[in-house]
Amino acid sequence: MEVGNTTTVTTFVLLGLSNNPQVQAVLFVLFLGIYLLTLMGNLTMLLVIRTDSHLHTPMYFFLSHLSFLDAFYSSVIVPKLLENLLSKWKTISPLECFTQISLVIFSGATEACLLSVMAYDRFQAVCHPLLYVVAMNKKVCIGLVGASWAIGMGTGLVNSILLAQQHFCGPNLVRSFACELPPVLLLTCSDPYISVVSILTTMAVLGLGTLVLLLGSYTRIIMTALGINSAMGRSKIFSTCSSHFLVVTIFYGSGVFRYMTPASGSALEQVLSVQYSVVTPLLNPLIYSLKNQEVKAALRRVFTRKPRLTSNPAPLHPHNRRNSCATEEEAGRAITSYLKGLYLPKEKH
Repeated sequence: MEVGNTTTVTTFVLLGLSNNPQVQAVLFVLFLGIYLLTLMGNLTMLLVIRTDSHLHTPMYFFLSHLSFLDAFYSSVIVPKLLENLLSKWKTISPLECFTQISLVIFSGATEACLLSVMAYDRFQAVCHPLLYVVAMNKKVCIGLVGASWAIGMGTGLVNSILLAQQHFCGPNLVRSFACELPPVLLLTCSDPYISVVSILTTMAVLGLGTLVLLLGSYTRIIMTALGINSAMGRSKIFSTCSSHFLVVTIFYGSGVFRYMTPASGSALEQVLSVQYSVVTPLLNPLIYSLKNQEVKAALRRVFTRKPRLTSNPAPLHPHNRRNSCATEEEAGRAITSYLKGLYLPKEKH
């Protein structure tokens, strides 16, 4: 479309991963399988946390939000990717493109906040176990999660609105399989200074800020673990925190390389984008289920539970109607059990 003597882009073209029809067919089957497994894994995690009373604690309350976010983020990227692999014309409207960018930034910012909140939760549980019930009560849990979602929404809206105010007059070829901020910014005909400053500020304040909180929390956790004389106690701490630390490493490793390096459309960038937006949401539930004994035990309980045969089942016990964050009495029992296992291991005869 032309406005005066200036041409305005009405559609963007996503170049995708390959132009070879045979390769596209293979990629379609591969990414469809990954997407279905991602949804199944994260929704299963949500189901288990919701239905198993042993997981009604702050740690798993945060994990349930992370699982929902991973399923949502994958649904923002993969369906359009699958559509383009089957389509000859891989076009996307500016509104769809800016919306996808907004949702991608929203998901990444929210996940960064949630991961730092989960690290803070582990810090309180390990370093201040006697005050854990007070520090991580129901209101605090809900407040931390609500703040994470609000920060993510605000970050996504601000960056996408600033990008939408740029002028795009051509070319319209996005060197990626999805609308992401770095490759789209290369297409602007106006000065992208404000958008560049905005995304760099987001990365510096939100990305590096949450990373500092993560590193600080885990430094204190490691120092506390090394100061414990009980080998069983150290093993419990490292076992509980290793899953979360691995997820953090994958998330920040791929995210920093993707968004803190200049966009060029190289093969390495495409690989990092696939890993960051397609593979990571699949890995998170696998890591938490395979490396966490409590989740594995809950999975066995949920999927081996026998249905009731009575026509009038007994009323649901209040114990099974707990909120996502543990009550003070329940958390107190959990902490007492934790401390006994941590500091009073059974002697070997």
